[in-house]
Amino acid sequence: MRKALWRTLCCATTLIMGSNAVALTAPQLSEVEKSVQQAMDSFEIPGLAIGIVHDGKVVLAKGYGIRQYGKSDIVDEHTLFGIASNSKAFTATALGMLVEEGKLNWDDPVTKHLPEFQLYSQALTEQMTIRDLLSHRSGLALGAGDLMIWPDTDKSIKEILAGLKHIKPVAPVRTEYHYNNLMFVVAGEVVARVSGVSWHEFIETRIFPLVGINNSYASFSRIDKGNTNFATGTIKYDEQLEEFVGDYLEDFRGAGAISSNVTDMTKWLQTQVNKGKTPTSKQLINPETHQYLWHPQIMRIPNESDRVAFKQDFKGYALGWAVESYFGYKRVGHMGGILGMGSQVAMIPEKGLGVVILSNQHAYPAIRAITNEVFEQALDLEPRDWVLDSYQEFKQKRASLYANMGPKKVATKTASLPLSDYTGTLRSPWYGDVIVEEIAGQLHIDFTHTKLLKGTLHHHDGNTFVVKWHEKLLEADAYIHFKLNDKQQVQSADMEWVNPKITDFSFDFHNLDLRAVP
Repeated sequence: MRKALWRTLCCATTLIMGSNAVALTAPQLSEVEKSVQQAMDSFEIPGLAIGIVHDGKVVLAKGYGIRQYGKSDIVDEHTLFGIASNSKAFTATALGMLVEEGKLNWDDPVTKHLPEFQLYSQALTEQMTIRDLLSHRSGLALGAGDLMIWPDTDKSIKEILAGLKHIKPVAPVRTEYHYNNLMFVVAGEVVARVSGVSWHEFIETRIFPLVGINNSYASFSRIDKGNTNFATGTIKYDEQLEEFVGDYLEDFRGAGAISSNVTDMTKWLQTQVNKGKTPTSKQLINPETHQYLWHPQIMRIPNESDRVAFKQDFKGYALGWAVESYFGYKRVGHMGGILGMGSQVAMIPEKGLGVVILSNQHAYPAIRAITNEVFEQALDLEPRDWVLDSYQEFKQKRASLYANMGPKKVATKTASLPLSDYTGTLRSPWYGDVIVEEIAGQLHIDFTHTKLLKGTLHHHDGNTFVVKWHEKLLEADAYIHFKLNDKQQVQSADMEWVNPKITDFSFDFHNLDLRAVP
């Protein structure tokens, strides 16, 4: 966005600086706002909102830019964004409240509350506990099964639960960290079964009011009909920004469906840094439960760049929260991502410090850079141009990734069978039916539970085709490899990403195990 336009669209702010506050000073906040402007300009972010809590006080809640790319409506401190995986902490908190009420225990088997719950083996099913659901240590792979909820499927919770038993694990339970959304969907259903109300109702009636959250929703469809102050996503494709309208991960339920704004999310931050006590001095959860939610359940090895940049010597995942070291401090938070949107919550509890950033462009390096600038100012760290460094690294990586995108070159291409030989219904035991049909000499593919996954098949080599989706902004082109029997009939098919470093991990085509339906 051009700087002049950014200044024009920079909008209403909430700035609270009590006379006795020892929180971030006005000059420090000015440096933060400069980094916001710099990030929006560099990364071409149409709209962004930021909220900061320091020493337990709200020192900034402000919106910048526009809600929809190409439109003039401005972002303010009440503009709704999809917070995506930052919803996971709300689900974990809901379960913590039920633990306090004596309605469940962290180490209850999931089957105690969901008798129909089944995983790939009986042993794994019996081992899985409530605590395991919330800590990405189930043994299921990164994003495994996400196509049941992504993008925008018609799958019911009953169908999702039924599909779990067909997804093969990649590790024994509690041995490895693998980020998995479906376990949080299951956790949301546990909340519903144990409490007697839906996950959505529990979040909106048991958590939001107590915290003082009054303009947030447990899913996009629950936003008040008259409320038009919400953002839409933006995706940069072929070096051009394009609007992408979505439902804020409605199907993710307990894994990522909440819509919120920085005014409400700063209240959530205050509650977190104050050990579960809300801004109105009510106790959402007791300090012991709150501490337990932040206790790492599975450890990870920090990558070399974070170890050097942030002096990071430990990294783990707790219950709905990521926990790591940061310049000698304990840092707690989470990232959230939707096609066209990104969010981050990050806290240094020792300093009563928290930041939330919501944006309508999934430029995660920009969000991280702004967060680091906030922490630099608040913690008096050595000055660094976080946005510039992040942008230069991002630009270099992006150029490299997009220079090499597209199907692999085939020196000598093998002919395919007649196109009609590939037509028919393929069935995944956990996703359902995928239909391949020939229309006017072109193969088409239809993921029957997902409106956005419709596309065409283009011959690549032999019995391998490239799937190109009608919605190009998905950036999820995939190979489909047809497997034939001895009669040269399609027996099965498997899929893989064409551009694995670009495509979102939730497009888990590689887990489908497609079999031809006679």
